[in-house]
Amino acid sequence: MNYGLLDFVGNIGVALMMIAYLLLQLDKMKNGLLYSVVNAVGSSLVILSLLSNFNLSAFVMEAFWVLISLVGIVRHFLIRPTEAQSVQ
Repeated sequence: MNYGLLDFVGNIGVALMMIAYLLLQLDKMKNGLLYSVVNAVGSSLVILSLLSNFNLSAFVMEAFWVLISLVGIVRHFLIRPTEAQSVQ
């Protein structure tokens, strides 16, 4: 087995996602913008790693992970101004 740069990139992506999830479970991170961004970046890195050794199932899972994370990012920016207005 050859371990290349793209494998390393994918492992960094997996580590980011696992650390974010662990911190969420330990109440060290909120389920908010940072969590969504870390998950989007991590899953994007895993997708990049699939360029060297494509796996359809892994690609589909990571693509949905990116999309779901993007939903969280968009909701953060759309909902926060609304919440701030309702508090005033």
